[in-house]
Amino acid sequence: MNQKQLLRPAADASALGAPLAGFNTADAVVYLNQLEQAEAGAVLAALPLPRAVKLLEAPELQHAGELVAAMPPARAAALLGLMADDRATDIVHELDEDERARLIPLLDPAARRSIQLLLSYPPNTAGALMTTEFVSVPADWTVARTLQHIREVERSRETVYAIYVLDPRTTQLLQVVTMRRLITGAPSDSILDVAQVNPPVSVGPELDQEEVAQLIRRHDLLAIPVVDAQRRMLGIVTVDDILDALIDESTEDVHKFGGVEALDRPYMQIGFFDMIRKRAGWLSVLFLGEMLTASAMQHYEDELARAVVLTLFIPLIMSSGGNSGSQATSLLIRSLALHELRLRDWWKVALRELPTGAVLGGILGLLAIARISIWQLTGLHDYGAHWKLLALTIGAALVGIVTFGSLSGSMLPFVLKRLGFDPASASAPFVATLVDVTGLVIYFSIAAMILGGTLL
Repeated sequence: MNQKQLLRPAADASALGAPLAGFNTADAVVYLNQLEQAEAGAVLAALPLPRAVKLLEAPELQHAGELVAAMPPARAAALLGLMADDRATDIVHELDEDERARLIPLLDPAARRSIQLLLSYPPNTAGALMTTEFVSVPADWTVARTLQHIREVERSRETVYAIYVLDPRTTQLLQVVTMRRLITGAPSDSILDVAQVNPPVSVGPELDQEEVAQLIRRHDLLAIPVVDAQRRMLGIVTVDDILDALIDESTEDVHKFGGVEALDRPYMQIGFFDMIRKRAGWLSVLFLGEMLTASAMQHYEDELARAVVLTLFIPLIMSSGGNSGSQATSLLIRSLALHELRLRDWWKVALRELPTGAVLGGILGLLAIARISIWQLTGLHDYGAHWKLLALTIGAALVGIVTFGSLSGSMLPFVLKRLGFDPASASAPFVATLVDVTGLVIYFSIAAMILGGTLL
């Protein structure tokens, strides 16, 4: 694809739509994302329905809800009705209440029921992610009849790689048949004869999307059925949909971990004032926290006046504690997200982090003592007559601060999760701020013990 073609604007809808004829779907989406929203909406409105549907279903298309809202209602309803139900629901989610009320009544009854069903489930659950377009057959069908049914409906289904076998009377899920087993079965065989041996893995509509992803990964599935309390099929969650959802969620966690409110659009699409709003809140909270550091230093003002040399190592002490806390927080947030740890495992983590932090602090302490000794003995810097006690103070302080940083950084995710908050909110800046304040207290307390009667 020619890059100049991608960036070239056009004057009207027909001129804009013409270049798309030579593009595949991915390149066409890139082209549309380069246009102003009004132009992109005009292009979609002018394209043939199947082509426009393909583009709207692409997750990479930006502002899909706004593009649909800008179209004539009849055109927008026609596109939503032809789209996969889960993707159409995602777009409807982006519309405000007035736009939903305007478009939903225009949908055909089947599409309207499916979208309203998906809208009824909480966000980030199996019900919100599922699609109702799956292949299901009664348990009394044969392989030949099932294959014929797939030929008739495959264009309107999300996937045909798994066929769900239902009880003819209750529509309860009985078994799952993979396409591989289906096509290798004899035409006259019952569909149950070629079904998998193990009971089908299924989830309820309220299950969180992270747990759905865990099940899909554990059982190596391409899709997982969603059933109600009576095990009646509601829909399926496909692996591509769960991947898209988890990528969005992990992006949000990364933003939170950096002390930023989650961005709901690409970086370059965020307005100046929106960027300020999303970053100023956490930055202000962290700044207020760091003010406690100044208060701690004021409390030890006399000690600093008597032993100015202690100030040389404050950045070293503070950064080491913050780094150890950030390491522990990163490891624990990931382990909690992957369900490798549970809330009741907090004490096991604490018992593990205490010796780990002490050893890590000891390593840093030895490096600090070696550095002070080398600088003193080679004449690079004179730390005074009590330089050995100073080196011991710095080494001992690093052991205490790194140990505290590791312990607090590992416990914060548990505390936040127990309180119902996202553990990712235990961001590295937040941990660093906490350890900065307490680190100064530990540092000057150890200095008072070791240097009392000499420098202090």
